[in-house]
Amino acid sequence: MDDRIYIFDTTLRDGEQSPGCSMNLEEKLKMARQLEALRVDIIE
Repeated sequence: MDDRIYIFDTTLRDGEQSPGCSMNLEEKLKMARQLEALRVDIIE
């Protein structure tokens, strides 16, 4: 049995769908790198 907890982050996808909240490419890359540094398993 796998006891590992997987973290699935949807910030980059869901954030773009929120009114008044959008990121340019540089901001998205920065966010993705930070999520990677935090060892997020899945970035959507």
